[in-house]
Amino acid sequence: MTVFARLAAACAVFVFVQIVLGAVVRLTGSGLSCPDWPLCYGLWVPTPSKLAALPDIGYTYAQVMLEWVHRLNAAAIVGPLVLALAVLAWRRRRQMPELMSTAGWALAMLAVQALLGGITVLGGNSPWWVAVHLSAALVLLALVLRAHMLARGTVGTAAERQVGGFALVAALLVMFTVASGAVTAKSGATLACASWPLCDGALVPDLGTALVRTNFGHRLLALGTAITVLSLWLAARRLDEGRRGPLVRGANMALAILALQLAVGAGTMLTFLGDSLALQVAAGAVHQALGVVLFATLAVMLWRAQTQPAPVHGGASDATA
Repeated sequence: MTVFARLAAACAVFVFVQIVLGAVVRLTGSGLSCPDWPLCYGLWVPTPSKLAALPDIGYTYAQVMLEWVHRLNAAAIVGPLVLALAVLAWRRRRQMPELMSTAGWALAMLAVQALLGGITVLGGNSPWWVAVHLSAALVLLALVLRAHMLARGTVGTAAERQVGGFALVAALLVMFTVASGAVTAKSGATLACASWPLCDGALVPDLGTALVRTNFGHRLLALGTAITVLSLWLAARRLDEGRRGPLVRGANMALAILALQLAVGAGTMLTFLGDSLALQVAAGAVHQALGVVLFATLAVMLWRAQTQPAPVHGGASDATA
């Protein structure tokens, strides 16, 4: 594996960490514990003594540190890693123009993501801005994964290229489902449907209130995701008769993660019926983490579907690893 591929893999891990940290910040109600941006109460490092000198901020020190660490990971780790990928890709721009393009888009998305972070905080942590901020992070993760695969010289099989449409639709549905889950939690709609899988025992509930519409919409997106992933799995098994190739392995992984995600989603709702904040935070963070892993799995399948073997000249391959 090349240095670039290792760097891209590390970057993908820290983008994943960033997204899960964002879920913990949201679930603990810490999103506005640093009400300004990019600093926190005008401080680079909000130590207990410095915060004690301020008027009552209405948040615990733990909440402030959760938001601060969330920002620190973005600024001190994710940002430099994406910038390093862009620099390395620029040096290889003649040999690998597609890698340069992907890394350039990742750098642009990083800038957009940083801007959205500021808008989300300064805009009062609106549920919809939280959703847009989260969606941008998922797009960044997908681009970093693509850069990693390009650096490794990944080439999809003919069977994989036939399911690219399924993978694209499934990945988009997962992204919208994860984002709508954030809106559901942030807007207080988690228990608007107090039963599962039906909403208060009804196939289609009374949609007269915004909270019920938000919760029910999230469930519809989850259902669409489940149908699409199952269709992808069936297509993979049909196209790969040996059922041992990368297509079937990826589809099996996506289906397994989906099943676990649905189970955790139901369990997450049950934790909100209780009084344990720790259980709610843990279940909610795991629920979002599984959604991100499912999205990453589908993104990898999508990128593999788009890769083609290098042209062969004189019997030798020109593929660049």
